[in-house]
Amino acid sequence: MSRILLEICVDDAAGIAAAVEGGADRIELCAALGVGGLTPSAGLIALAADVALPVMAMIRPRAGDFVWTEDEVRAMLAEIEAVRGAGLAGVVIGASLPDGRLDARVLSRLVEAAQGLDVTLHRAIDLAPDPVEAMASCRALGIRRVLSSGGARAAVDGLDRLAAMATAAPDVIVMPGSGITADNAARFADRLPLREIHASGGAALPDASPLVRSLGFQPPGARGTDVGRVRALRDELDRLAR
Repeated sequence: MSRILLEICVDDAAGIAAAVEGGADRIELCAALGVGGLTPSAGLIALAADVALPVMAMIRPRAGDFVWTEDEVRAMLAEIEAVRGAGLAGVVIGASLPDGRLDARVLSRLVEAAQGLDVTLHRAIDLAPDPVEAMASCRALGIRRVLSSGGARAAVDGLDRLAAMATAAPDVIVMPGSGITADNAARFADRLPLREIHASGGAALPDASPLVRSLGFQPPGARGTDVGRVRALRDELDRLAR
């Protein structure tokens, strides 16, 4: 097996540094990972642009589903242009119809705006009722990487769906993500043509002061990127590749 690329998702400056130090190959840059990731701030994008790793910016203007209004689509188009202007490697996009199927019309607009950038379809695909149909849609749109948990909260519980997705579109990279650690990475290598893997390397942050908590400035269970967990996963992926 060739080297397995490790993408680490981060949402702050400390996370960027931990991903680099821990041996990530690529960064997914977000805000608010606690809600699955939103478009990062201009300042965080500028900071990430100085990193010697490819950086993919999440393009998601709000939490919740991926059924976008026209104003939200316009916002995402502007965000894609900002990412391009900052010199980042690519964008992470997604759009759904109300029934969960991928919204090919909106996605085609986003893909067109992202011409010349690397593109990943995010976990909007986990809402799709037919993952094989969704993978066919990705191929038709020219999207060659899909991030998915296999429709489960944790990717280890979605392995059957992930395997079906990989079989349906062997020319599209199925990058598993959600709850992946050094302890379970081998299960993905056993079931999938594993070329890339996505993780947070997250660990609980120290408790904030009582005043910070009482004012709602840090939510309960807040997590941050842990360099040791990133490094452990990188080492395990290297072991699997050998």
